[in-house]
Amino acid sequence: MNVQRLLAVPLVVVGLAWQAQAQAPTINREPAKSTAANSGSEMFTTYCAVCHGPNGKGTGPAAAALKKQPADLTQLSKKNGGQFPDIKIALFIKGNDVLASHGSRDMPIWGKIFTDMEDEKISNLRIYNLTEYVRSLQEK
Repeated sequence: MNVQRLLAVPLVVVGLAWQAQAQAPTINREPAKSTAANSGSEMFTTYCAVCHGPNGKGTGPAAAALKKQPADLTQLSKKNGGQFPDIKIALFIKGNDVLASHGSRDMPIWGKIFTDMEDEKISNLRIYNLTEYVRSLQEK
């Protein structure tokens, strides 16, 4: 009887592992929807909240499907000596932070996406307003 119990335990563990693997979340990529370029809040909700969460803490519904946990955007100033790193964040949103030697990233390169939607001037406005919205999420 003890032998049956010992054999049953590994089968249950394998069954649980298979079940967890079968239910692993995936990300469906869709074309970006148009939003108001002057509304950082609307852009964040539409483009960013799925990964970063509505509060910016990195707990959006798609976060579990990513290789790397999305950044907690509410802690950016705290991690930078109390200063919001606006240029760094704008460059990250735009996609200028990507180095070929570092591989790809899960986060879309919004600068390219925004420029494809409209001209570069409006794309830059979007990046500025989105950066300012992320600034507003900083915890004191």
